[in-house]
Amino acid sequence: MPPISLWLVSKGARLRRAACVAASTAFLLAYSAAYAAEGGYVELVRQVAPSVVTILVVEQREGAGQRAVERANAASDVDGVRAIVRRLLSGPGSNQEPSAGDSVLGSGFIIRADGLIVTNRHVVAGARTVQVKLADGRELPAKVVGADAATDIALLRVSAGLLPALRLGSSENISVGEAVIAIGNPFGLGQSVTAGIISARGRTLEADPYIDFLQTDAAINAGNSGGPLLSTDGAVIGVTSVIFSPNGGSIGLGFAIPAETVASVIGELEAHGRVDRGYLGISVQAMTPALARALGVNSAGGALITAVEPHAPVESTLRVGDVLLSMGPNAVTFEGLGKIAARLRPGSTVEATVQRDGLQLSIPLKIGRLPDPPNSPLLMGDQDTWVPNLRLGVANTTKEIRKALKADDETGGLIVTQLRPAGAGALAGLKIGDLITHAGTKRLADVGDLASVGPPSIKNPLLLRVLRDGAPRFVAVTGSDE
Repeated sequence: MPPISLWLVSKGARLRRAACVAASTAFLLAYSAAYAAEGGYVELVRQVAPSVVTILVVEQREGAGQRAVERANAASDVDGVRAIVRRLLSGPGSNQEPSAGDSVLGSGFIIRADGLIVTNRHVVAGARTVQVKLADGRELPAKVVGADAATDIALLRVSAGLLPALRLGSSENISVGEAVIAIGNPFGLGQSVTAGIISARGRTLEADPYIDFLQTDAAINAGNSGGPLLSTDGAVIGVTSVIFSPNGGSIGLGFAIPAETVASVIGELEAHGRVDRGYLGISVQAMTPALARALGVNSAGGALITAVEPHAPVESTLRVGDVLLSMGPNAVTFEGLGKIAARLRPGSTVEATVQRDGLQLSIPLKIGRLPDPPNSPLLMGDQDTWVPNLRLGVANTTKEIRKALKADDETGGLIVTQLRPAGAGALAGLKIGDLITHAGTKRLADVGDLASVGPPSIKNPLLLRVLRDGAPRFVAVTGSDE
């Protein structure tokens, strides 16, 4: 794909690339002078706002079970403090239950004059129809060219002649403290501009381990998702995607996907409709000094393998209990493993260093392709059962529930549906939506297997195997906050 430039053309005009580059340079110089003179963002907004669009989506209907689980998750925040990472999907009526045919709003921006538009994948995932509303009021049908789940980027195309496009800049040149603006359509009110600064760089969120987000205090709300975050020279340095909030509104903790990530994805999306990434098919947990001593590892680096998926690319080469120390030239850490694997080419082989039974081994690993997550699996299940000695509720699971919890390979288990503050389950760190598969060595197939457990204590803890977001780990329930 050719380099993306800022296209400044009148309707019906035909300008050569050189003229566009000259126009872009002239605009940036003019803007810098205007900004210095006015001390605001007036001229910047005049230039960039026509390139920002509203995404209108008619969603597929969600299952009632899924909505019930989402409500339970929100209601489970009993201390009123735990922040929730919320995707910015909908505009007006976002607190109402959707019905078939409901529309939601997102934002996007024109990245090329021939009608290519960038937005978030989560804005258009599962949509029956997608429309784009331009700044001049026109509403046009849009085709989803491609979408990438790992980076949450989607590429759309509309046919509307030549359109004013924005230029992708570099977030590498942006420092913490520099001024930025965000443009989008919050709550369906119409195009809005907010200003702030870059608050931090390189933020990694649990829900998006493949992205080093930019953090900003520019106000971002429902409907902004997919809109541009711009530097004061008019370049797009990020795509607004996530807010960190206890109530769904802006509290000055917004996150944007860096421009470099966007640039690396959109060419692949235009050419192939997807981005292929490497995949191992393992679950890991962070090493600790105690685990390192128990496993005979010289340092607390590496990642401890807790599960290997059946039919995974590395099923025959890696084992539960292995410590993955390096892959190719890269030292492995729990936080960085996802990024390392995702950057590898599917089908390739990489040499890995593994600690196993006190020995350090060099093992060739076959790299698979990272699968896309399901769009909106239906969550249906039984009524829950109260476990008095753990002060939590559990319910039997179905194949659909386990798939939604990224636990497709588990044959049973109980989903946590309720938690009481200061209860044994809550003190052990359990959360609503956790999948409990074992109590000690006993596999849990029915709620009755857990409902009759005795009270745990520091001397007699209850060992539970728990999966959260597909990652298994063991938890010792003691009834205290140890």
